[in-house]
Amino acid sequence: MANILVVDDELGIRELLFEILNDEGHQVELAENAAQARAARQSARPDMVLLDIWMPDTDGVTLLKEWATAGLLNMPVVMMSGHATIDTAVEATRIGAQAFLEKPITLQKLLKAVEGALAKKLASAPAPNTRVNPGPSMVQPTTAVHVTSESSIGMALPPNHQSFDLDVPLREARDAFEKAYFEFHLAQENGSMTRVAEKTGLERTHLYRKLKQLGVDLSRSKRNGP
Repeated sequence: MANILVVDDELGIRELLFEILNDEGHQVELAENAAQARAARQSARPDMVLLDIWMPDTDGVTLLKEWATAGLLNMPVVMMSGHATIDTAVEATRIGAQAFLEKPITLQKLLKAVEGALAKKLASAPAPNTRVNPGPSMVQPTTAVHVTSESSIGMALPPNHQSFDLDVPLREARDAFEKAYFEFHLAQENGSMTRVAEKTGLERTHLYRKLKQLGVDLSRSKRNGP
């Protein structure tokens, strides 16, 4: 997976993007202003950057231009803003930004932008010096789906057919079914809250509250892989 730098002065945005990207298996660095972004850019060498436009010290477009002028724009940058004009987005693209995300950022648009940015970086990577015939090992997909056995995903898959006690109040029966339902999907998705949210049609915050309410043990569904 990739090393992604998130630059945004809003704590809530940083935390949300960290949760989503970390859940997808990426390593995430956080910066709340341009000064921290410069330091993180130098030390972490990110594979891509999610960069907010409006920040208190130096705005994102100015920082983008600074990196481009200094020859440091060797990673894809996706701009983010809730108040930017079309002219601002066009200017950022002209300087070198790959894409522009308008806040509030939807899950689907975020993952699509990240996938596109990482694919561009992979495509622009220098070819090896040795001349070899290209094979399957030289083509790395942007995303991969791994089929994993029950014993390696941290929790066993619930059986396809479960029996429920129907001689109980409706609320208890419903809670028992919903708990089994979410545990099943968490196991199938190796504990990825992002994918479970997409599959079940729930917002992540609503999903977290629902799982906590039902008493689902999230620690058992965390992925063992990277």
